[in-house]
Amino acid sequence: MTENKRKKQALAIVERLKKEYPDAGCTLDYDNAWKLLVSVRLAAQCTDARVNVVVEGLYKKFPDVKALAEAEVDAIEEIVRPCGLGRSKARDISACMKILWEKYDGKVPEDFDALLKLPGVGRKSANLIMGDVFGKPAIVTDTHCIRLVNRMGLVDGEKEPKKVEMALWKIIPPEEGSDFCHRLVYHGREICTARTKPHCEKCCLADLCAKCGVE
Repeated sequence: MTENKRKKQALAIVERLKKEYPDAGCTLDYDNAWKLLVSVRLAAQCTDARVNVVVEGLYKKFPDVKALAEAEVDAIEEIVRPCGLGRSKARDISACMKILWEKYDGKVPEDFDALLKLPGVGRKSANLIMGDVFGKPAIVTDTHCIRLVNRMGLVDGEKEPKKVEMALWKIIPPEEGSDFCHRLVYHGREICTARTKPHCEKCCLADLCAKCGVE
């Protein structure tokens, strides 16, 4: 498929998903940028639903950046252990909050490259922050995004997150990227599932999807 055809397909998919999931957004609960940083680190290999429960206890004990920056790693780990990989996540959260407190006056930097330098923050997390917190163009290539765009034919057999991100930047309008990725999460959980056969018979994108015969 040529890039122009992919762009047309992508625009059609974006519009269809808008109608299907008009209110789609981040499924991690947060009311401050630093809390989203914490939650997205905890969400690695863990469900957003579990993270949302665990952080309630974390913020009750450590209610702000300063408190988390001064907390012992063991104390953080004890609370976040149910999210899995407790030690490494606790270390990253501790180190990240220290940098925010010491270098950025407790605020999250509004700069992609600066975000990438924070402990535990990769491209997916940085894009999520840029899109959801700062309203900037963003492409969040989580597992749902990668699975679905390959099935749809928007990318061709590419599983490496950064390469998928770069491919999508070429065909998804920048202002649509963040919401598009959120809608893929909803669609991936409800219809285009990973652990069962996709429910193509109920899919609003069936006529636009390479899996269903579109070329």
